[in-house]
Amino acid sequence: MINLSILHQDPLCVVVNKPAGMLVHRSFLDKHETIFLMQTLRDQIGQHVYPVHRLDRPTAGVMLFALNPEAARYFAQQFETHSVQKYYHAIVRGWTDDSGCIDYPLKEQLDDIADKFAERDKAAQAAITEYRTLARTELPFVSHTKFPTSRYSLLQLTPHTGRKHQIRRHLKHIFHPIIGDTTHGDLKQNKAVQNFLGNTRLLLHASALRFRLPEMGVWIEVCAPFDDEWQSVARAMGLSM
Repeated sequence: MINLSILHQDPLCVVVNKPAGMLVHRSFLDKHETIFLMQTLRDQIGQHVYPVHRLDRPTAGVMLFALNPEAARYFAQQFETHSVQKYYHAIVRGWTDDSGCIDYPLKEQLDDIADKFAERDKAAQAAITEYRTLARTELPFVSHTKFPTSRYSLLQLTPHTGRKHQIRRHLKHIFHPIIGDTTHGDLKQNKAVQNFLGNTRLLLHASALRFRLPEMGVWIEVCAPFDDEWQSVARAMGLSM
C-alpha cells in the first residue's frame, strides 16, 4: 500500500508530493494501470479530493487538491489567471546560460483519442518560462560521437503560463532537453545516462507552489523535497542540490 507524503492540509485543500510515474487519475489512455494519485489520496485521508491543476505522469513533486467543489473552483481560477507561482527543477543536456527567459508560443498538443473532437488549427498560445542555472557538470562518458564527455546542467524553472508539457517543450526548443524525457528529449542522451547511472526516469521535479488561501487572502508556499532516487542520480552526476 502506498502512503503518500502530505505536505500541507487544511479544511479546504491538501497538498501532496506526487511520486514519479503515478497517474493523477484514471485514464482510458492507460487501461492497465491500477494505482492513481486521486484514489490513493482519497483512501488515505478518507474524503473526496478535487484536482485543480495537472502534472505529467513522469513528473514528481508538489500537487494541490481541493477538498470540496467550491474550493476547487477557487483554486482552479488562480491557476487559470496565472496567479499561482510554480517552481520546478530539472537536469538537462548541455551547459545552459546562467539565466534566461524562454518566450516561445506553443501549439496545443492534442491526443488522437482524448481530443478527437477538439479544434485542430488553433493558433499557438503565448508561453513563457524563466530559468536559472544552479550547477553544471561534465561526465567522462560518450553520449554523442562528436564529444568524448557529456555535459549537464541543473536548472530552477518558473513557468509563467501553463501550456501542456510547457517546460519539456521549451527546453527542447533551446536545445537543452530534460534527461529521461522520452517524448521531447534526446534519446541518445537518455540511453547514455541510463547505461552510466541507471536512470530511467524523467528528471523533472515540481519543487514548490505558492498560492492564496481563501481566508483573508493569505498566501502559502508549499515545497516538495526531492525523492531518494532523484537525489541519488544528482549526486552521481556531481550536481549539488
